[in-house]
Amino acid sequence: MKIGIVGAGRVGCACALAAVVRGSARTIVIVDRTRKRAEAVATDLRYGAPLCPKTTVVDGDYEDLANSELVMITAGINEKAGGAIDRSYPKGRLRLFDTNAETYRDIVPRIVRAAPRAVILVVTDPPDPLADTARTSAGHDRVLSTGTFLDSLRFRVHLVEHFDVDANQVEAQVIGEHGVSQVFLWSAARIAGVPIGKLIEARGESLDGVRKKIEDGVRYANITIIEGNDASQFGIGIVAARITEMVLRDERAVVPIGSFNKNFGATLSLPSVVGRGGVIRSFEPEMSGEERQALEAGAANLRRSENRS
Repeated sequence: MKIGIVGAGRVGCACALAAVVRGSARTIVIVDRTRKRAEAVATDLRYGAPLCPKTTVVDGDYEDLANSELVMITAGINEKAGGAIDRSYPKGRLRLFDTNAETYRDIVPRIVRAAPRAVILVVTDPPDPLADTARTSAGHDRVLSTGTFLDSLRFRVHLVEHFDVDANQVEAQVIGEHGVSQVFLWSAARIAGVPIGKLIEARGESLDGVRKKIEDGVRYANITIIEGNDASQFGIGIVAARITEMVLRDERAVVPIGSFNKNFGATLSLPSVVGRGGVIRSFEPEMSGEERQALEAGAANLRRSENRS
């Protein structure tokens, strides 16, 4: 099982490290516009690889991606360099789209020529509209966005910290855009089957107050991390490695992940079955009227951003 990682910046390195430690693939090829950097990253990882599940890590060029079953793309300008770390900016990560779309239009055809059957996993921000760019450039639908998988994990973690419970007992999802218009499914959130609203009421707390605190914590988690460590990388690295496993092992796992949805006319996240070919099918979960309206507004926002590019 072979995968490629295009982009050896901080996020690409985190994805590679997570894939090595988890044993996500037997062979990992790292490609970067600066070959020396790709070589250095692959060499560094090889020195620690004997302590992990058996994995071969090499650097290469695009032709070395041949026979890869999945290629993740982390290349592009990041949030800090692209000026997308202002909490008051209404577009959030979408500010990076035009610049990174040009990069993708160059990279994706090279990937497809080398590995025409590979699933493409878009990690670069903003991943949802970039997945649509990648889909157009690739000429096929085997394109995933990391989407709101990480946001859903962040949602769960914040609920865990608020209620002081084990994460495995928490059911909570974020859908829609991996960005400021993301939709928190509070109506379906549960701890051990008990609705979150009931638990908040039992604690004598305000639902609106708890929602605002947690939503702000999740929605701007990347900015908070960047303010302290320059880049948000480790969480998304683990998520990308986990998605890789779902595809390579044809797991049919169901997670909130981004793929093109004809009903909404854009790539966005819904609970989806992930296997060898990428997203096999998606589900529309039960939503409140407010949540449905927010999802439709977010989809419209994504479509407008892409049409302006």
